[in-house]
Amino acid sequence: MRQASWLMVVAALIAAPAPAQTPGVTKTEIKIGNINPYSGPASAYGTIGKSIAAYFKMINDQGGINGRKINYISYDDGYSPPKAVEMVRKLVEQDEVALVFQSLGTPSNSAIHKYMNQMKVPQLFVATGATKWNDPKNFPWTMGWQPNYQTEGRIYAAHVLSNVKDPKIGILFQNDDYGKDYLKGFEEGLGDKAKTLIVMKQSYEVTDPTVDSQIVNLKNSGANVFFNITTPKFAAQAIKKAHDLGWKPTQYLNNVSSSLATVLKPAGLDASKGLITALYQKEVTDPQWKNDKGFQDWLAWMKKYYPDGSLEDQSNAYGYSVAQTMVQVLKQCGNDLSRENIVRQAASLKNLELPMLLPGIRINTSPDDFAPIEQEQLARFNGERWEIFGDVVASSK
Repeated sequence: MRQASWLMVVAALIAAPAPAQTPGVTKTEIKIGNINPYSGPASAYGTIGKSIAAYFKMINDQGGINGRKINYISYDDGYSPPKAVEMVRKLVEQDEVALVFQSLGTPSNSAIHKYMNQMKVPQLFVATGATKWNDPKNFPWTMGWQPNYQTEGRIYAAHVLSNVKDPKIGILFQNDDYGKDYLKGFEEGLGDKAKTLIVMKQSYEVTDPTVDSQIVNLKNSGANVFFNITTPKFAAQAIKKAHDLGWKPTQYLNNVSSSLATVLKPAGLDASKGLITALYQKEVTDPQWKNDKGFQDWLAWMKKYYPDGSLEDQSNAYGYSVAQTMVQVLKQCGNDLSRENIVRQAASLKNLELPMLLPGIRINTSPDDFAPIEQEQLARFNGERWEIFGDVVASSK
């Protein structure tokens, strides 16, 4: 009788369901999803997805993370919100990824924001600086990475007020949450003076072929300051058109379009001379980093793992750094790769220094602070490269 009872217990144990496993996680693999605009109006950013893939390839070659290899699945969303929704649903519901990482663009991330939180799937280190990614109370599964656009806008406003005599400001901005976030920060930075100092605002849609007419209007407004809030394709057009028109305002260019390879060279180096931006990474074209170990390691990695990538495209340093951040989070997770712990570890980064961030800039997060990088430094383009100046500026929390 005793033996029969024991056999029943064993049978019950065998029949009992195994503990729930995190989708996309096995003893040998972590499945990570990504969407990126490999085509469409923001295709210049496609290299970020490729550089991330190259970094994860290196990690896998080194044995993975705690014995698990990264299975990185990246789809093209063409910078289209409906396509982003379609691709992310595929990643979550069909591919069953453990998390979505570095989904690019404010419009695309806005389209999937509620879905990711309803599904309780981590939406980590999104590739956009919109302020809304730092909202752990209402969206605990979503986290940004780069400095937010409103902070950057305030930094430019402070520089205008301190350095431009009698500023008359013209602004070109993308007509979506991305453009409006930068604009809001800039106007807040100007304070009560915004209404009198801003003489014209011109918007554009991502589907527009050019921004030439907007630049003509801004020049004709008499503006002597130009704040260029654009993605790479339109940034290059705007800089070139201003130069062709002989318009020479003090120009501020948002960080997301500061690449030498995809913006400044297509616009023309002479046309780009004097541009001011805010940086948080070591510029890959700046010779001051030539003997820097972090830069040398990045260069060696590029040559081995992403030989087709441009050594002049800052986006390739960006992809490298954000992938390092993701790897750090997964290392901190140990063997607890539940979605809850992945987010918990992402919110537990303390003074993380990455080799391609500017000296003094560190990554910090906490359960109530989902904004990893909150420091930047101004730089001016000298016709060949960006030259940083002034101090590292920390944002106000």
